[in-house]
Amino acid sequence: MNIKSILAKPFASYIYKQIKKDMQSAVADQQAIFEKLVKTAAQTDFGKDHHFSQIVSHDEYVKQVPIRDYEAFKPYIEKIKQGKQNVLWKGLPIYLAKTSGTTSGVKYIPITKDSIPNHINSARNALLCYMVVSGNTDFANGKLIFLSGSPELERVGGIPTGRLSGIVNHHVPKYLRGNQLPSYETNCIEDWETKLDAIVAETMQQNMTLISGIPPWMQMYFDRLMEKSGKKIGELFPHFSVMVQGGVNYEPYKAKLMESIGRKVDTIELFPASEGFFAFQDTLHEPGLLLNTNSGIFYEFIPVEEINHASPTRLTLGQVQIGVNYALVISSNAGLWAYSMGDTVKFVSTQPYRLIVSGRIKHFISAFGEHVIGEEVESALLSAAQSEGVQLVEFTVAPFVSADKGKSYHEWLIEFDQVPSNLEAFALKIEANLRNKNVYYNDLIAGNILDTLKITPIRKNGFLEYMKTIGKLGGQNKVPRLSNDRKIADELRKFKV
Repeated sequence: MNIKSILAKPFASYIYKQIKKDMQSAVADQQAIFEKLVKTAAQTDFGKDHHFSQIVSHDEYVKQVPIRDYEAFKPYIEKIKQGKQNVLWKGLPIYLAKTSGTTSGVKYIPITKDSIPNHINSARNALLCYMVVSGNTDFANGKLIFLSGSPELERVGGIPTGRLSGIVNHHVPKYLRGNQLPSYETNCIEDWETKLDAIVAETMQQNMTLISGIPPWMQMYFDRLMEKSGKKIGELFPHFSVMVQGGVNYEPYKAKLMESIGRKVDTIELFPASEGFFAFQDTLHEPGLLLNTNSGIFYEFIPVEEINHASPTRLTLGQVQIGVNYALVISSNAGLWAYSMGDTVKFVSTQPYRLIVSGRIKHFISAFGEHVIGEEVESALLSAAQSEGVQLVEFTVAPFVSADKGKSYHEWLIEFDQVPSNLEAFALKIEANLRNKNVYYNDLIAGNILDTLKITPIRKNGFLEYMKTIGKLGGQNKVPRLSNDRKIADELRKFKV
């Protein structure tokens, strides 16, 4: 046994006990964080504008601080980009995380000295929890790959700025540097396909034990490895035992990833974002991700049906219920205040607080009043795929609006590993599943307002080619599962079978 895996055991046990303790004090910890955040930021520009010095309760906070998205925060961010201190949080951020927003163009998210431990320690804690619950510490002895953006940083207003994954790369502990791949030079390659070839060349002969990234990245990496080696991933890397993933729902990618590996490996799911690291999988046996309740972030939860109300209900952690879809709102020691993340979550447990990510607020279809959400389309498709043994590569759904009554429908653009022999029957299975999930959609089909859904098969690597044409291949870029317009669908149709 290697010294790293020996030393990891007592440290993992120590951290795991602390996490178990935090599970019991989650609501109290949230209240303490709320009070500390408001007190600390009272003399910032934002704190003065919103009378933080007078806020002593959550009810008062709700009255003083409205829900904001990034666009509403931009005036404050622009001040920071000009080098002004004490705008959203004390001093200046130590980084700006640069990310591509689906509605706001490029976003610059502050990361402060106080908030950086949330990003670093949460990923570490996920691995340490896994060590304790699985007993597997041997992976610490091999090579670990973190498929990330470039660690090269520019300066905006004197502040180091870049992709979150590149920023985090600078904070990998020294004791893991010798295990980490790819090399710094390879990680700095901007062109994704060139970078992928370099990663494959660097790792193919290595003792890879842990592979981490968003599922579409990992699938591209696996495809290229199999193409070069002629072997399944599990054969190429016999000691590969842990796959860490996040950023998108893992389930649509699971079957193909596991088929590429060729044997079982453990998986750890994460819920990170540039705005904060919110949750991670702390167990192999229970559903959901453990909410990070004691890590500098105060959470509010808005019932999804109220998200566009002028004064929506803003619940604190102790008020949430299992099985309800909530819009996630955060206030943090990065200087984000009542910030709408755009994600929707659903609690599967409150003892402890574990949740799933159920979708995105702006990713839905309601062209005909059906309000179909991401969780519903993913569940409908996956159930059909599992029953038919069909492997999926990628998909998105959009409305097709016709001037002829009864002729409008939902178009599902799907890249299959192998197109089902009876595509129409497969579509009907998805349709039946979706009708069971969404009563409004069912009523529209039953009332002959909508025609049954249509599947447009996308050719192999069609989604990758589409992402390349819009300059978003690789990185943390993802194709939205749902759109309420035809912008993405019409472009993707150029890559149909």
